[in-house]
Amino acid sequence: MQEKWSIRLIRIAAVFGIFGAYLGSHMAGTGSYAFRPIHAHILVVGWLSVFSWGVFYKLFEVKYPKLVHVHGWSAILGATGLTVGMWLQTMQPFGLPEAFSLVFYIVGGTTLLISFALFVAVTFSIQAEKKVVENS
Repeated sequence: MQEKWSIRLIRIAAVFGIFGAYLGSHMAGTGSYAFRPIHAHILVVGWLSVFSWGVFYKLFEVKYPKLVHVHGWSAILGATGLTVGMWLQTMQPFGLPEAFSLVFYIVGGTTLLISFALFVAVTFSIQAEKKVVENS
C-alpha cells in the first residue's frame, strides 16, 4: 500500500506543480500579481510538501500502513482545500458568501495542519530504510 501512496502523492504533486507554474506564467504575462499568495501556496504545499511525502514513502518502510493511508488522504484534501479555499476567500470568483469561503479556507488549512502532524507521527514509526536497487 505504501508504494501506491508514494506514486499517488507524487502524481498529485505533479498536478499542483504544473498548475502553480501555469499560474506563475499567467501572472508574469499579465503583469498582475494578485494570485501571488495562492501561487506560492500551490507550489510550497501542493508541489513541494506533497512530493516530498511521496518520496519519503518510497524510501522508508512505515510500521502502520493505516497511518500512511490517513496521512495520504489528509495531505491531498488539506493541500487542495487550503489552496482552493485561499482562492475563494481572496479572489471571490463566484460571489459566494464570505462566511462560506472563510470556512472552506479554514477547514482546508486545518486538514493540512493535521496532515503535517500525522507526518510527524509517521516519521517516528518507520521500520527501516528501504533498499533502493539501481538497474545498471
